[in-house]
Order: sequence, then structure tokens, then C-alpha cells
Amino acid sequence: MDTSLFIVFEGLDGAGTTTQSRLLRERLERVGIKASLAHEPTENPIGRVIRDVLQKRFITTRETLALLYSADRCDHLYNPSYGIMKALDRCEAVILDRYIYSSIAYQSIDVDGDYIRMINSRYPSPSHIIYIDTPVEECLKRINKRGEEKELFDEMEFLKKVKAGYDREFDRLDNSTKILKVSGNGTIDEIADRIWDFISSSI
Repeated sequence: MDTSLFIVFEGLDGAGTTTQSRLLRERLERVGIKASLAHEPTENPIGRVIRDVLQKRFITTRETLALLYSADRCDHLYNPSYGIMKALDRCEAVILDRYIYSSIAYQSIDVDGDYIRMINSRYPSPSHIIYIDTPVEECLKRINKRGEEKELFDEMEFLKKVKAGYDREFDRLDNSTKILKVSGNGTIDEIADRIWDFISSSI
């Protein structure tokens, strides 16, 4: 398995990960690198259950939600029809909008962090992490502009704790994963250029 371009975007909801992951895919393909773009939770069956919980269609325990995220991730990685590992085995680039680090940052506020790490411990580390570090206040402004009902975790004090959780988790990374922390306060193009400089050095 080649994970030389297994790229994960992380950040709070509203940070800009979805926009920047799409722009990175476009840039990779312009230089002839085939890249798949995916996100978590997925649109697959387990991921749809998670979205129902996030959108408050039904209530479950935080432990159950953590297990659902891990199950969705397992299916997303290893499903024989559409799994990420198949793309990596073909030496294609994979860009993933959220991964294990989101689970730890968000879920360890209500569930023991070591438990979250344990149920995700078998999953491969990415080659690159791009963390878009956008202030909580700015993220909430962007979420409000969408005009949609807030999801389960979209509250100021909770997101401040999530942001601190990201910082702690990235301090635990070993040197096998390269990480770029980029301010989300720049323009879309400025952020995209910083990300491209980071990734293109590995191509």
C-alpha cells in the first residue's frame, strides 16, 4: 500500500476544509495526479445514521455516536467496493475532509479520549494533515450565513473546547505525518496557495 498522498483536512465546522479540499484536488489533477475526494461522516449507510444524529433527528449516547463514527470510518477505508484503501493501493492520491483527529477533538469532550483513540487505533495514519485554524467566532459566522439549523456541536463554548482538543492531539503526532497549520483568516486563494506549496513539495 502506498500512502504517499493520503491527505487529510481538519478544522472546525466552518473553517473552510470543504472548499480547500476541493481546490487541492483540482490542482493535483491539473498536474496529472489522479485524486479522489471524500469526507467523513460519509454518505454511505452508517454515515447517514450519523448525520441523522448530528441534525437532531434522533438522540443517542455520545459513546454510541463515537462507535458509529469508527464504524463508518472502517467501512470507508476497507469496503471492497468503494474503500479508500483500494485507491491508495492503485497509488492514487486521496483527499479526505475530516478523519480520526476530528473524532478525538470533538468526541473526547464527552467520552474518554483514550477510548476514542483505541476504537480508531487500527486505522492508517495519513501522509499529510492540513489543519485550517479558523477562530471559533469566524466559524460560527460562516455557519450562520448558511441559513441552516445548527448541528449538534455548533455552539461557541463547545467549539472552543474542540479547538483546544485539536491542538493537544496534533502535539502528539510523530514525524511520520507531515502537518501544515494554516490560518483560516486569509483569502481562499491565499490559503489554497499555502496548501499547494506544502503538498507540491512532496510530489
